[in-house]
Amino acid sequence: MAMMKEVPDERGRYGSFGGRYVPETLIPALDELSVAYEQAKHDPAFHQELDALLKDYVGRPTPLRRADRLSEKLGFDVYLKREDLNHTGAHKINNTMGQILLARRMGKSRIIAETGAGQHGVATATAAALFGLKAQVYMGEEDVKRQALNVYRMQLLGAEVIPVSSGSKTLKDATNEAIRDWVTNVRTTFYVIGSVVGPHPYPMMVRDFQSVIGKEARQQFQNLTGTLPTHIVAPVGGGSNSMGVFYAFRNDPVALIGVEAAGSGIETGKHAATITVGMKGILHGSLSYLLQDDDGQIMPAHSISAGLDYPGVGPEHAYFHDIGRARYDAITDKEALAAFHQLSELEGIIPALESAHAVAWVIKEQDPLREQQARVLINLSGRGDKDIDSVRDYEEGHHD
Repeated sequence: MAMMKEVPDERGRYGSFGGRYVPETLIPALDELSVAYEQAKHDPAFHQELDALLKDYVGRPTPLRRADRLSEKLGFDVYLKREDLNHTGAHKINNTMGQILLARRMGKSRIIAETGAGQHGVATATAAALFGLKAQVYMGEEDVKRQALNVYRMQLLGAEVIPVSSGSKTLKDATNEAIRDWVTNVRTTFYVIGSVVGPHPYPMMVRDFQSVIGKEARQQFQNLTGTLPTHIVAPVGGGSNSMGVFYAFRNDPVALIGVEAAGSGIETGKHAATITVGMKGILHGSLSYLLQDDDGQIMPAHSISAGLDYPGVGPEHAYFHDIGRARYDAITDKEALAAFHQLSELEGIIPALESAHAVAWVIKEQDPLREQQARVLINLSGRGDKDIDSVRDYEEGHHD
């Protein structure tokens, strides 16, 4: 297959997506960040320190292993990339370690972040504690309630969690408040964005830090099987774990499948299937696919998974969709919950609800995958301990 064009371009564009749509007061901060990141990328000492932290503190490389009982049940090979085994329990810390090192190089004394499921907030609080930096994490009130365990973890790590009561009280609103804070305190504050979203250079930078997932997986899969997977499947909210695993395979003959949240069903309007049914628009500083009404107003997203409950998606995913490099499908809350149970019972692994969407897609598509004799790699982006209360409440009927 032909090599893909390298993106973003010098304006931070992925085809027609991406860019910078921010107040003028943030342009100098983004320019400063771009220069600092370019210098770090070419500094062997930066990579040496980051690699050592990922190995000795985060616990990389994470394992890649065949899911034997799930494979036997489905009739084709399924492998799991175990990002849930990272320190803090998810892939998010790959990125926060890189961004905190950048913040330290730039002399920033205060860290802010947004979080949905709480995994990015915990990862940011962890990295800030490691380097003695003050961290404040914005989190929607709805997510504070359904991810209470992660709120307590952030507080244990010394971070201040700031509940956000505006809008839908979820990730979008937490991001709005974090951006407002950054505009006001840009000289002293570093904003650690948790996904491949936001103005340039954030989508590129987060992708680069998360691409360690795909680089490891590509080598591990070849070592185990002597070949590459036929399909890579990963959940997509903003899209950091999926772009992290996709990127190393972008020029390989491998099908890339991003799984969005269909929530209560696409037809109900209560979902977070941004690429599946969204329209082009601008949110949080970049152009991508969004859930919006005919007047361009952002519509509330819905998913049982707080990490997928976001009305936008990273611009590189929008680009991959438009050029046909990746396929994006949607899985309902019920389908994700069934997969949550199946993986727990068959493999002894309780997945995050985000990851359960990817597992559910593989189960749903088992007939064509079996016919193809597929070799499927699922990126297990996080562990499901944080979701136990949400799952129990849902199954006891305490949900909308």
